[in-house]
Amino acid sequence: MLRPSSQAQSPRPSTPLPPPRLFPMPEPTPPQFIPVSQSYKTGVPIVFDLGTWHTRVGFSTEESPHLDIPTQISKYRDRKLLRTYTLIGSDANFDANTRAAAKSPFDGNVVSNWDYLEQVFDYAFVKMGVSSQDKIDNPIIISELLATPVAQHKGIQEMLFETYGVPGAAFGIDSLFSYYQNNGNTGLVVSATHESTHVVPVVNGKGILSQAKRLNWGGHLASSYLLNLIQLKYPTFPGRITPLQAEMLIKEHCYVAADGYGNEVEKFLVRDDDFDSRNHIIQAPYTEIVQPVKSEEELARIAARKKEAGRRLQEQAAKSRLEKLIKKEQELEYYKQIESKSEQVTQKEFKKLLDAEGFSDDSKLAKTIRDLEKSIKRSRKQDVGEEDSDSELQTFPLLEILDEELDESQIRQKRHQRLMKSNYDARMRAKAEKNAERARVEEEEKKDEEWRTRDLEGWVKVRRDEREQVLKRIKEKKRLREDLNNRKSHASQLRMKSIANLASDSPSGGRKRRRGGGDDEDTFGANDDDWAVYRDIANASDTEEDEEMTERVRKLEEDLLTYDADFTLDNSEDDWSSSLLHTFVRGTRPFDPTSRAEAHQFHLNIERIRVPEVIFQPLMAGIDQAGVVEIATDTILRRLPTEQGLKVCKDVFLTGGFSLVPEFDVRMRRELQAVLPVDTEFKVRKAADCILDTWKGMRKWALRDDFESKMVTRKEYEEFGPEYIKEHELGNVLA
Repeated sequence: MLRPSSQAQSPRPSTPLPPPRLFPMPEPTPPQFIPVSQSYKTGVPIVFDLGTWHTRVGFSTEESPHLDIPTQISKYRDRKLLRTYTLIGSDANFDANTRAAAKSPFDGNVVSNWDYLEQVFDYAFVKMGVSSQDKIDNPIIISELLATPVAQHKGIQEMLFETYGVPGAAFGIDSLFSYYQNNGNTGLVVSATHESTHVVPVVNGKGILSQAKRLNWGGHLASSYLLNLIQLKYPTFPGRITPLQAEMLIKEHCYVAADGYGNEVEKFLVRDDDFDSRNHIIQAPYTEIVQPVKSEEELARIAARKKEAGRRLQEQAAKSRLEKLIKKEQELEYYKQIESKSEQVTQKEFKKLLDAEGFSDDSKLAKTIRDLEKSIKRSRKQDVGEEDSDSELQTFPLLEILDEELDESQIRQKRHQRLMKSNYDARMRAKAEKNAERARVEEEEKKDEEWRTRDLEGWVKVRRDEREQVLKRIKEKKRLREDLNNRKSHASQLRMKSIANLASDSPSGGRKRRRGGGDDEDTFGANDDDWAVYRDIANASDTEEDEEMTERVRKLEEDLLTYDADFTLDNSEDDWSSSLLHTFVRGTRPFDPTSRAEAHQFHLNIERIRVPEVIFQPLMAGIDQAGVVEIATDTILRRLPTEQGLKVCKDVFLTGGFSLVPEFDVRMRRELQAVLPVDTEFKVRKAADCILDTWKGMRKWALRDDFESKMVTRKEYEEFGPEYIKEHELGNVLA
């Protein structure tokens, strides 16, 4: 940027931006000691909410679960003790190594590792205080997902009866238990869980499972989707984001676009002052590199060493140049001695002498001598600080002599001198033009300086007007280029008509097109190859002019930033704030690539609404399924009888951990209102506790008087086998 002169006004200082609001990277809760339950009683049902993300276990006589742990296991090998430790639940988050090795017994909704699942059961029963017993003398009630495979149901039932010896076991659907806890009777249950989302109609307390639907999207897939978006947005991010941290980011920063995804995106595209409140900057942990501060004495010693090293390098360079100069002078003297022998010996002997030195004739020797003289002269001028100049008068004596008066060797030299004279004249003309252009530019700058000093306001106005005109022209050319790329645009058709006219053997203006389409018919432009040629011609002709206009805009903005107090970086076309990409990647502030703190930051803006939006528009994540609102509407209006559908939509019930995303219930209400018939009575409500209501509903159901009649007893298990499923209103039904 140019510095303003003493007469110019100093730029107005821009208002400093407040420091950005930073959000720390969420970290998993460190493992805490879980004591063994002291309230163990024989015969009290144990409520086991077995989820793919979290497992909650407690006695039915307690108000809350005694155990709430992640469903994960980590195998840790201690190399010093040569022992392998198994860490279960929160203990798997002991450090980064154990956290990275943590695995779940589930693969999606299905159990894939039965050994891990058995270890989770062992850990839970130990913490419940029943490990001292030979067998577990307590009924077990376990939650399961909708449409759990019979093989998985069979495996869990075998484990309970054969391994632990329980007196009875009952199974039920997690979302229906949550609905039961919230006193639901007839309604539509929308359960957004860790692995999937289920829509289950319930009539008179019983789930109509034949009309239930599953959407393969949940909290786990949402966290993976967020990780992919961050990796694409920041491919060089130096830190590592774990899936657990991604889940916590969704929980703390994401929300559903209540007014619709498109309307919310438009708010992000408007880069106003409110953008900072919607743009969350996540600060990942980093280690700051502290540069040692050197004292003035150390800096002075370093500068002295650098100066001395530079002096030595200069001496070495001068010595090397001197050696090369001496060598060239010796070569020049040697070649001049050879040239002088041309008058002392015969032409034949002189020819042999030239062949021995590697010259084909005397003209090559003369050229070598001239080159050495020029090189020596140039080296001497460089040593004394003079610049090489082409203004030295060069003579070409042979050009004035007729060819009849010259021998064959002199004729060759005359041809060479004619070529040298042409080159010399061209350099002189270019130098004269360059000097004239330099003088013209200096004169214009002098007049411009006088004008700016005399009338700064008028000077600035002209600069602003010129900048606007150039920018307008750039935009017009850009629009025209876009129109030309469209084959159906009017500008493109006119251009192709002109090119076709020029390409034809005879212009089309003076003849009529034949109706039959003979040999003279104009077919240029009918093929795509013609358009490709046209695009190449158009691009080649515009590149140089575009560069000139861009450079002119840059120069005008540089002058205005220097001398115009009202022109700031916000008005500049090349400013970082004008880049939408920079706004979404780095926010509304400039990015310092040397800052380690900023290098370990990533911005969540459009991702905050894009990740939760997939449950309404699964195609955004490549899932070929209908959204949750479409599934719910289809169930209400088409799959259920009309009277039954109207009753169901009166109570749309939301449960599951993913339904905790802010504005989820508001969006469901607005979307359903838009698609349901006018005056349809419906209500959307959320579970009192979307996380624990499943366990609480199981506990409430286990305290019913008819609970024993709904569970599979040991006698029934031995009689009917592990495939036996006892049907009830909250359980899966054997198809």
